[in-house]
Amino acid sequence: MAGNSQRKNRRTSNKKGATVGSGGQRRRGLEGKGPTPPAEARKGHKKNRVANAAAKRTVSAQSRRPSGRGSKSTAELVVGRNPVVEALRADIPATAVYVQQFIDNDDRVREALKLATDRGVPLLEAARPELDRLTSGLNHQGLVLQIPPYEYAHPDDLVAAAHDVGESPLIVALDGVTDPRNLGAVVRSVAAFGGHGVVVPERRAAGMTAGAWKTSAGTAARVQVARATNLTRTLESYQKAGLTVVGLAADGDVELHRLDALEGPVVVVAGSEGKGLSRLVSETCDLLVRIPMPGGAAESLNAGVAAGVVLYEASRRRA
Repeated sequence: MAGNSQRKNRRTSNKKGATVGSGGQRRRGLEGKGPTPPAEARKGHKKNRVANAAAKRTVSAQSRRPSGRGSKSTAELVVGRNPVVEALRADIPATAVYVQQFIDNDDRVREALKLATDRGVPLLEAARPELDRLTSGLNHQGLVLQIPPYEYAHPDDLVAAAHDVGESPLIVALDGVTDPRNLGAVVRSVAAFGGHGVVVPERRAAGMTAGAWKTSAGTAARVQVARATNLTRTLESYQKAGLTVVGLAADGDVELHRLDALEGPVVVVAGSEGKGLSRLVSETCDLLVRIPMPGGAAESLNAGVAAGVVLYEASRRRA
């Protein structure tokens, strides 16, 4: 009996307690892992299973979708954690956020999920191979944002919009501008100075991508962008409707402050930085106008800046 008591005492005395110098492991274990993710992102939840099935159907449909042109652009994908978060912060339209299964949850992922949930954007969980296929192998980092196709207006819609509010049309057309940020800047200036829309060519030109939406600072939601199959023919159609077509050129015959045409119905055409207006577009313009630059430090202005200067002058004259 005495021996059994001694063995029992030894077992009791050898029982492990808290280890000194554990580095706060227990304390960190009590801190938690942040807010509970939405039901759509929680594995095993009914909404998660529904979202997964929807994601598979969408990925499959996109892989079969033929390419083509029309009044709608194709859906665009924003890929990567930082780009997705920035797009959601900028209120860029979105139809879905794809989240990789078992994603490593960091601050960017948590913010993306919260922003999407607050805006009511569906969260769709997808396996990594599905996201690889959806993004054509780009480094998506487990997050992909889908932007809906942009609904382009018809060039005639811009004139009609001006007449509907009893104003003389003030339209900007872009010739050979391929940087979406320039398009976004023009859209923002049109909104700021009371313009009625922007016209872009269907080919070899910037469209309303995520970059254009972001640069427009949300104004793309209320400014119409029209797509022209042939820019020269569209400008000729505007001339027949009574609009003056004004091209911006460094060697223009008229200085901006002498341009009385800005007080009436007008289309301002800006070309790409460096190349300027194409020959056919330049020949179609009623007037070629230059912006005086006393500083002389810059040989030319990009389309976004040049259009903004002209739109300000038009707004000042029409006030």
